Amino acid sequence: MTANSPSSHHTPVVVVGAGPAGLTVGNILRAASVDCVVLETESREFIERRPRAGVIEEWAVRGLQRRGLAHHLTERAQRHSACEFRFGGERYRFSYTEVTGHHHWVYPQPLLVTDLVHSYVEVRGGDARFSVRDVELHDLDTARPTVSYTCQDTGERQVLTCDFVVGADGARGVGRTALTPERARIARHDYGIGWLALLAEAAPSADCVLFGVHPNGFAGHMARSPEMTRYYLQCPPGDDPENWSDDRIWSELHQRLGASDGPPLTEGPLIEKRVLDMHDYVVEPMTYGRLFLAGDSAHLVAPIAAKGLNLALHDAFLLGDSLVAYLDGGDGAGLDSYSETCLRRVWDYQEFSQWLSEVYHGTAAGDPFRAGTTFARLRRLFTSPTAAAAFAEQYLGTAEHY
Repeated sequence: MTANSPSSHHTPVVVVGAGPAGLTVGNILRAASVDCVVLETESREFIERRPRAGVIEEWAVRGLQRRGLAHHLTERAQRHSACEFRFGGERYRFSYTEVTGHHHWVYPQPLLVTDLVHSYVEVRGGDARFSVRDVELHDLDTARPTVSYTCQDTGERQVLTCDFVVGADGARGVGRTALTPERARIARHDYGIGWLALLAEAAPSADCVLFGVHPNGFAGHMARSPEMTRYYLQCPPGDDPENWSDDRIWSELHQRLGASDGPPLTEGPLIEKRVLDMHDYVVEPMTYGRLFLAGDSAHLVAPIAAKGLNLALHDAFLLGDSLVAYLDGGDGAGLDSYSETCLRRVWDYQEFSQWLSEVYHGTAAGDPFRAGTTFARLRRLFTSPTAAAAFAEQYLGTAEHY
C-alpha cells in the first residue's frame, strides 16, 4: 500500500505506543498545536489498568508540572523522603531528603497513564487510535516515512504519512525492531538472577521503601497505595511462580525483611505473582532516519533502582520539545543531539543499577568475598557523609550534569 491509497492520511508526527513516553510526547505536541496520531495495540482500558511501577523522581514531576500534566499526581501521590536497608537483623534508615533536600514521589503508573490519556484526548483533542493491529514502519530513511496498521473495527489497512515517527512501544515493539544491528548497537547485560514480583492487597508495612539484604536473597517492599503493596523476592531466573505458595512467600518476606526492632509485615491476599529476569539493554543510537525511540524501546533498566519510568519521561521531554522546535521554527539542534543527550543519563542510571545490584544480591551469591564487599559498601553508606551524598544523588537522579 502506498501513500496515494484512498485510506492514507498525513500528520506531522506518528507516535507508536501509548505508554508514559509516547503520551507525554503527544501531549507536548498538542499543547503546541502540532498534530499527531498516537497508535496503540492494546485497548485504552487495558493500558489504564496495566500494573507498573510508580516511583517518580522530583525533577520528572517538575517536568510534568511545567507541561500541565501533574495536577492529579501532586494531589494524590505519596511523597517519600527516606528508604531503609535491613541486614543482619537490624534496620538502617537512609533519610535522603535530609542529605539533599530532594524527595521521591510514588504514583502508580496506571494512574499516570490515565491522566496522560485524558489530557491528550479529552483536554487537548489528540488523535489516539487504540487496539490497532499489525503496525509496520516504512521509508524511515526518507523525508516522508509512513506507518501502516490494520483498524480493528473495520479490518481495513490504513496508512499514515508523516514527517517523524516516535517509537515508544516497548522492548518488543516495531520501533526497536526497526533498529537492526546494521543500524544500531544493542548493548545488553544479564544479571543472572530473577525477581518474583508480587502485589499484595495489604497496607504498607513501613512509611518508606525497604531493601532486605539477606543470605537467602534480596527482598523489597514498596508502597503503591494505602491499600496495596509491591513486594519483590530474589529467585532463580526463569523460575515458575507456581513454585511459590503464599505461605512460602510470606515466610521468606518475613525472614529477609526482618529486623529486631521492626514491626511485622502486614499480610494480605497476593493478587499478582510473576518472575522478572533481571537484565538491561541500551540501543545506541536511539534514532534512525526519521525514527526516534523513547522509553523501553530504546533502553531497559531492570527495576533494581526504579529508573525506567524516569528515563521514559526524560526522553519524552527532550523529544517532544525538540519536535516542536523543529516543526514550528525549523530548529533541528534538539533532534540532532537527542540521542547523545538521552544516553548520558541512560548510561549513568545503568551504572548505578549495576552498583546497587551488587549491594542487593552480593550476600546471596555464596561467595564470601562478594558478601564482604557488600557489607563494606553498606557500612560506608551509613558512616561517610560523602558516600551518603553520592548515593543520594544517584538514587534521586539529581546530578547537575549527565
